[in-house]
Amino acid sequence: MAFTLQNLINSPYSVRLISIIGQVLPLRLGHTLADFIADLITSRRDSPLVRAVRLNQWVARGEMLDKVALDQAVRETFRNTARSLYNLYHYVNNPHLAERLVVFDPTFEQIATRLEFNERGLMAVGLHLSNFDLVMQWLCRQKFKPLALTIPNPQGGGRLEFEMRKKTGMNLLPASVSAYRQAARHLQKGGLVVTGIDRPVPDPPYHPLFFGRPSALPMHHIVLASKARVPVVIVVTSLLPDGKYHLMTSELIEMESHPNRDTETQQNAEKVLYIAERFIRQAPQQWSVSLPVWPQVLDLVP
Repeated sequence: MAFTLQNLINSPYSVRLISIIGQVLPLRLGHTLADFIADLITSRRDSPLVRAVRLNQWVARGEMLDKVALDQAVRETFRNTARSLYNLYHYVNNPHLAERLVVFDPTFEQIATRLEFNERGLMAVGLHLSNFDLVMQWLCRQKFKPLALTIPNPQGGGRLEFEMRKKTGMNLLPASVSAYRQAARHLQKGGLVVTGIDRPVPDPPYHPLFFGRPSALPMHHIVLASKARVPVVIVVTSLLPDGKYHLMTSELIEMESHPNRDTETQQNAEKVLYIAERFIRQAPQQWSVSLPVWPQVLDLVP
């Protein structure tokens, strides 16, 4: 495997180092170091990682930024990401401190007060906004027990992160055909399934519109929700000026039927993504996806 910046960041050694830094450095020093590392990464403008973030920020911000403005937007994004990683490892093993950082928006009550198995299942989908990982791990320590679909066969640093999440009580299920069957049964029994929807996939069978352009985003959540006949709800975390992570949700999004299955899947996906766009537009610098969501327009980015 060729050495890349992405490989370095996702290596087990980097994850262990970030974990140690998060645990031993005090907050102010940790954030200063996070900003410094973020700026170093941002300076590697030709790396696939930085190019992907530049693309995603450019499209999400309306394709209006010139090179200088986009440079600043990407710098802010990497700084937010680096600080979120530091905060994750700084607080994840101290749930009492983490609790002070988490604020439930009134919209989250529909999930917070939900029984483990309700009369009707629910498909909850997350975005790579702010520090969703920290908040989800904290919730799972509080006996919040959704079935969480993750990326298939995590390796390297991803495997270490997977094991860390399991220790917090998260019910993790790496994606596979059998995992999707299990998730569908869980939904049909009235359970809650959580998964991400903004990490692009290679050679997708569908290209739902996202910020006005055909994207390479997954559709498994739509297929599952339609099969189980349950609604979708978007769950996001946003870092607000009070310095706390606010957990909020969309309204329930019902899946609509169509005589053509492909058209049904595409339209329902775009209905969910249209609402997801609103959350991202509120704080685009907190949206951190390190793979190109719209790979076909990489060369158009300033």
